[in-house]
Amino acid sequence: MCKDCGCSITEHTHEHTHDMQNVHANPQLNDAKTIEVIEKILDKNDHEASHNRAHFESHNILAINIMSSPGSGKTALLEKFAQLAKFRFAVIEGDLQTSRDAERLIAKGIDAYQIQTGSACHLDAFMVHKALHHIDLDRVDVCFVENVGNLVCPASYDVGTHLNIVLVSVPEGNDKIAKYPVMFRKADLVLITKTDLLPYIEFDVEAEKKEARKLKPNVDILEVSIKDDASVQRVLNWIEFKREMR
Repeated sequence: MCKDCGCSITEHTHEHTHDMQNVHANPQLNDAKTIEVIEKILDKNDHEASHNRAHFESHNILAINIMSSPGSGKTALLEKFAQLAKFRFAVIEGDLQTSRDAERLIAKGIDAYQIQTGSACHLDAFMVHKALHHIDLDRVDVCFVENVGNLVCPASYDVGTHLNIVLVSVPEGNDKIAKYPVMFRKADLVLITKTDLLPYIEFDVEAEKKEARKLKPNVDILEVSIKDDASVQRVLNWIEFKREMR
């Protein structure tokens, strides 16, 4: 469980703050003291996130946070970007354990750095800041932060990026957007991934688009399969457009 966002709130105090020394052993998330501490944690995180954004901007980098449940295709999409993207990019990877995703990207020639969070189910701005020291920002146009696979906690933590891309894959079924509204309200772009599986899995693409736009009417939505270069190129075009708009 997460040791930062309240899932296991007593563990958080040791690593980030001493504000909770008097909180009882089994705090509830609706307890006033617990809420106060979580707010302080988020305030500190937001301050660091602003610092990260300024750091990206000083290097003229567009930073994008990529979020989804596990297995939706985040890393595979980034691998495909290596083949098609005209801009230079790096990736900060987040997982509880192993460096497998970063190793996959490095094998494709991508500058990637792995963060192993241990038990935290999301990245925070402090983790990303440390990772920035391992990326050559002078050789990057776009920096992707591939967050820990989770549709809950990453939505609450600003890591200092400019945009959020949220993936939902066809095999996940037609209920994830409705079940996890906080995450999809954060999205600047929703990607419906693994669309090559539509002939084999019952999934209503238009229904999911409507659900996403109930939560955020102006959200951009694209359908993508890494087996279809044209669909991946549309995602890259969206990113290029956002770069030009900055």
